[in-house]
Amino acid sequence: MARVGRGGGSVGRPRDKEVRGKRSGRAGAPRGASNASPLVSGGWTPWLYLAPALVVLGGLLVYPIYQLGLISFFQYTQAQVSGGEPTTFEGFGNYAELFGDPQFWQVLLATVLFAAACVVSTLAVGCALAVLLTRVRALPRLVLMLAALGAWATPAVTGSTVWLFLFDPDFGPVNRMLGLGDHSWTYGRLSAFFLVLLEVVWCSFPFVMVTVYAGIRAVPGEVLEAAALDGASQWRIWRSVLAPMLRPILVVVTIQSVIWDFKVFTQIYVMTNGGGIAGQNLVLNVYAYQQAFASSQYGLGSAIGVVMLLILLAVTLVYLRLLRRQGEEL
Repeated sequence: MARVGRGGGSVGRPRDKEVRGKRSGRAGAPRGASNASPLVSGGWTPWLYLAPALVVLGGLLVYPIYQLGLISFFQYTQAQVSGGEPTTFEGFGNYAELFGDPQFWQVLLATVLFAAACVVSTLAVGCALAVLLTRVRALPRLVLMLAALGAWATPAVTGSTVWLFLFDPDFGPVNRMLGLGDHSWTYGRLSAFFLVLLEVVWCSFPFVMVTVYAGIRAVPGEVLEAAALDGASQWRIWRSVLAPMLRPILVVVTIQSVIWDFKVFTQIYVMTNGGGIAGQNLVLNVYAYQQAFASSQYGLGSAIGVVMLLILLAVTLVYLRLLRRQGEEL
C-alpha cells in the first residue's frame, strides 16, 4: 500500500515503477548498453587477453615451422646459401629421396623404439618416486626433492659428459664397481642406447615426479584411507584409485615425455660422438642434423624435420582421441 505524503499525493509510484522495471529486466541498465560493441562485451574478450601470447607464439613457433616447410620443397644446399646457384623448386623431391633411403626407415624405427623405452622408463621411475614422497618424512622428502630438481636443472651437455665419465672404460667408477675392466659402453649399439636411456631418464623423471606428487597431494585422504581399510595393497591403490583420478595429469606428462624423448639430440650426439660407430645409434634429430649441416643438404634436413613434426602431431592427436572415446574430460 502506498504511503500518503503531505500534499495528499502517493509516494509509492516511483517504487512501483522500479519494481516493474526490475521484473522486466531493464532496471539499472545504463543507456546505450544495447549498442555496446560485441568486440568488448561479446565472445571476443578472451581473445583480447590471449592476443599478446598468440603474437609471441606466432613469431617463435608458427613462422619457423612455415620456413621449415617451405625450405623442404626446394633444392637448398651450400651453393644456394652462398648465392652461387639459384634456388630451384623441387616439389616433393626431397621427400621422395628421403622415403627411398633405407637408412631413413632404420633410423625411424630406432627412434620410435628408443623413445618408447625412454617414455615408459621415465613414467615408471617418476610415478614410483612420487608415491615414495608421500610415504617418507619431511627431511628425506626434502633431500629427494632437491636431488631430483638438481638433476632436472643440469644442462643436457653437462649431464651427458658426467654420465660418460661414470661409465668411462678407463677411469669410470661404474666399471670398477661391477668388475667389468675396460668394457666400453658406447661401442655396442644396444649398450650405447641403454647408456643414453639412463641419462635421459635421469634428467626427465623429476618433471613426472613433481607433477604426479602434486596430483597425489590433491587426492582426498579419506579415499586412500578407505582403500587401505579395505585391505588394498599399495600397488592396488595406485592402479585402482590413484591412476584413474590422476589420469588427466598422466596424459600431460605422457605427451610431454613423448615429445621430449622423440626429439632427443644432445644426449645422443654427445654420448655416442655424433651417432655411434657407422651411425648405429642415429635418431631422427641427429640424422636431420647430419643431412642439413654435415652434408649441406638443408632441404633434405628440413624434410626430416617436417616428418618428425607430423609424426608427433599424429601421435598426440591419436592419444587424445582414444582418451576422449573412453569418456575422459581433457
